Amino acid sequence: MNKVIVTGAGGFVGKVLVDQLVGTGRDVTGIVRRVLPGDNCFKTIQIDIGPKTDFSSLLHSIDSIIHLAARVHRMGEPEADSLKRFRAVNVEGTLNLARQAALAGVKRFVFLSSVKVHGETTKPGSPFRESDPPAPEDAYAKSKYEAEQGLVEIAEKTGMEVVIIRPPLVYGPGVKGNFRVLLNWIRKGVPLPLGAIDNRRSLVGIDNLVDFIITCMEHPAAANQVFLISDGEDLSTTELLRRAGQAMGRPARLIPVPPAILQRGAAMLGEKDMARRLLGSLQVDISKACNLLGWKPVATVDQGLKRCVSSH
Repeated sequence: MNKVIVTGAGGFVGKVLVDQLVGTGRDVTGIVRRVLPGDNCFKTIQIDIGPKTDFSSLLHSIDSIIHLAARVHRMGEPEADSLKRFRAVNVEGTLNLARQAALAGVKRFVFLSSVKVHGETTKPGSPFRESDPPAPEDAYAKSKYEAEQGLVEIAEKTGMEVVIIRPPLVYGPGVKGNFRVLLNWIRKGVPLPLGAIDNRRSLVGIDNLVDFIITCMEHPAAANQVFLISDGEDLSTTELLRRAGQAMGRPARLIPVPPAILQRGAAMLGEKDMARRLLGSLQVDISKACNLLGWKPVATVDQGLKRCVSSH
């Protein structure tokens, strides 16, 4: 029986991943920040991922670690303070766990990084590839890339296999943030000035991401590789909202406002980052994952959106 530790087991991705692993007979230990009702279907350990945390008692006979736990973006936090705090968890905490795992004989360490390691936008038709030079912009992305570099060094020195996954925006039941806000507006019938956007965005549904994580945990060819991952279909913001409305069984009320006007309005309101996410393109090429691992998405975008909106 494969013995697995999942950090961040109580999170958005972690809950679905643990359910899949337990359902297929793996012996799973989940590391969580706090134990919640319903977590008793697998072993849970309440512990912080920090630079001085002692994980040694948890690592005996563990085959694989899937490291999802991370510090994510906090609004209004000064950049200097933010980077220091991101590094404490995402870099120092990650590498502390990885070093102890290597000493304990853990065979494989799967790390959930971010597409933001490559940057924030792409030109339409020019997707990011794993071989592209990293260009992280914000503190979160910088901390993820620094963690990747440290993990590669640990793998080279110890022989523990490391797999790095860089997903774009993940959606599914319980999704939060701007994606959830947009879904709520569509559900309420709020008119949105997003009917004329011709960008391209890669997304990944949670079922596809979880299936790929498990593939990376098991597949021999995944060892010491970096992968970009998505649903395999890139959508404009306009098309995404239309199809989300179709999944809900109600039309999205989209007004065709020229993107240039939206861009100027966002700049006046101090929402340049929001405009970049809604109006800009960010595509990834998943051919490496498909060709090297023989992987393909288990769910279409429409199936993923249907599952996502059914929970809201």
